[in-house]
Amino acid sequence: FRERHRLSCEDAARLLLDAYEYRGLVKHTGGCHCGAIRFEVWASADLHVFNCNCSICTKKQNRHFIVPASRFKLLKGADNLTTYTFNTHCAQHTFCKTCGVQSFYTPRSNPDGYGIAPHCLDDGTVQTIVTEDINGKEWEKAVKEHKTIRDMSKP
Repeated sequence: FRERHRLSCEDAARLLLDAYEYRGLVKHTGGCHCGAIRFEVWASADLHVFNCNCSICTKKQNRHFIVPASRFKLLKGADNLTTYTFNTHCAQHTFCKTCGVQSFYTPRSNPDGYGIAPHCLDDGTVQTIVTEDINGKEWEKAVKEHKTIRDMSKP
């Protein structure tokens, strides 16, 4: 396998460790429009995406799925990211300085994880997307009543 795929011993070991650690998950890659930002994220091939109606998500059409920080890796572009915050300043709305695309951010509901924009993933790894509306206009109530959203960034 290693020879057929031209992998170094280190790359083969990393592949085996990833396969063990992230059983049942797929490695998705993605980034911004101009390519300055690139990332990888381990998540299901079947995505559960939130469609929030809060003021910023509505303006940006921010639909996202949530993963623990341990399943996200910024591959390129840390120096090309900038951040916008407002209100409680808990959510960190990161976006590319060049093209303005937000491919991921730190959501207020899960400050120990990432919200990933599924439309910024490269083709080929997503099988299905189920979208759930969430009432971000009444954020505290919606998050309190939601049974799983706060735990979505737990490993």
